[in-house]
Amino acid sequence: MGENIDGFTDPSDGVLTEAAAVFGLLASPARLHLVWVLSQGESDVTRLADRVGGALPAVSQHLAKLKLAGLVRSRREGRRQIYYVDDPDIVTVVRVTVGQLTARTHQAPAPVSRLRGVGV
Repeated sequence: MGENIDGFTDPSDGVLTEAAAVFGLLASPARLHLVWVLSQGESDVTRLADRVGGALPAVSQHLAKLKLAGLVRSRREGRRQIYYVDDPDIVTVVRVTVGQLTARTHQAPAPVSRLRGVGV
């Protein structure tokens, strides 16, 4: 454990490694989109592929990776696998991040003159 500053203690190397792995999985736009859709409710792979605009085999592979990492779970319903996110913290992180970025895209862009001063 690291230093305690302002009531926050640095996480362990193991926690940081695990968090980086989760963020690494979510760094894929396709996987992030799947988690976004699943944060709104459960779905089968066919509906997910239609919703995210991906090929069925590719969506299945992404779901397998997310499932292996424990970010997504599934249950059998007849002949279909129904996928869902069972971790409210992941749902919160994805919803807040995507929601904030979406809100920013609706704001007026910064004038070019302001961007020059920030190294852009």
